[in-house]
Amino acid sequence: MRAASQGGGLLIAGVLLLGGCSAPGAWTWDLPDGFPEPRVPEDNPMSEEKVELGRHLFFDTQLSGNEEQACGSCHFQELGFSDGMRTSEGSTGEFGVRNASQLVNIAYLSTLTWANPALATIEDFVPNPLFGEFPVELGVDDGNKDEVLERFATDPVYDGMFEEAFPEHDEVLGWDTVRDSIASFVRTMISGNSRYDQYTYQGDTDALTVAEKRGLDLFLSEKTECHHCHGGFNFTLSTVTATTEFIEMSFHNTGLYDLGDGAYPTGNGGLYEVTGRPEDMGKFRAPTLRNVEVSGPYMHDGSMDTLEEVVEFYARGGQLIEDGPNAGDGKLNPFKSGFMNGFSMTTQERDDLVAFLKTLTDDEFLADPAFADPFEE
Repeated sequence: MRAASQGGGLLIAGVLLLGGCSAPGAWTWDLPDGFPEPRVPEDNPMSEEKVELGRHLFFDTQLSGNEEQACGSCHFQELGFSDGMRTSEGSTGEFGVRNASQLVNIAYLSTLTWANPALATIEDFVPNPLFGEFPVELGVDDGNKDEVLERFATDPVYDGMFEEAFPEHDEVLGWDTVRDSIASFVRTMISGNSRYDQYTYQGDTDALTVAEKRGLDLFLSEKTECHHCHGGFNFTLSTVTATTEFIEMSFHNTGLYDLGDGAYPTGNGGLYEVTGRPEDMGKFRAPTLRNVEVSGPYMHDGSMDTLEEVVEFYARGGQLIEDGPNAGDGKLNPFKSGFMNGFSMTTQERDDLVAFLKTLTDDEFLADPAFADPFEE
């Protein structure tokens, strides 16, 4: 625990009342070549102070009910802000049923989870890991939420940070400002300096090897059809920018399972669990492929360990599971996407395609101090 001292404000019912501070610093996007400006909600404009506060909160275990975990406990920078586990373990030891998606370029996503179209902004999403009960992640609830906020009111690390980030608020320490500052920080996690970007957007024709260029051609071909679900600068159709007029929320059934009549394992039915429509069974959002080399294991349930395994799955047109509780042939799933037709592939083509996917690794992003844990500096 950090040494505690009373911060510069009055704590009433878990809300720190402060005000009268100068306006926060203006925010200027420093975007990679080829990247449009992200969408930012009008009621949560960006500022340097808000981003820095959000960085501290993202990595602070005080934000969990039992002070055991932070957002950063399931999102590691060197893994593209994923966690390297099949499914994530919450602060109370409970495991979820979904793989922790990487947060890279989350600023451009039109929907923020694997299969819930209602969570369309980062601000919509942040309360889920904080207050979610099924499963418990950070474990904040009605019984401890005032206590959790008070930790920041009495922590000298945060002395002045909330009021500098939210000078227009009468109540600067509350769950709305915690949410908005974390959202602002996560919105800055933009990756766009991979070797692919250097080749495509920066004019470096030598940035990719011959094999990697062959893999790129395969990726963009009608043979593999990868680009139909992983298209555009962010390698996902679920993309929104500051100028987007039509927001597309794309969910696809890839034939990962078929337990009979197209069913997926209980608790992992995808979009179907939200809509109740049979045709939505097994539909999940296609994630960005940026930094995919470091963000395994793969798929919504972390059931595939390597990129080679993933590519072979798509080449087959669905997964065959011969025995066990999930036995079935996903290739025959009646709700499978029309793009999941399978394709013939040599070993060389598989290796070329995997080699291309690895060119989406942005080493600069994975080590950028702007996204690092401030408590380890």
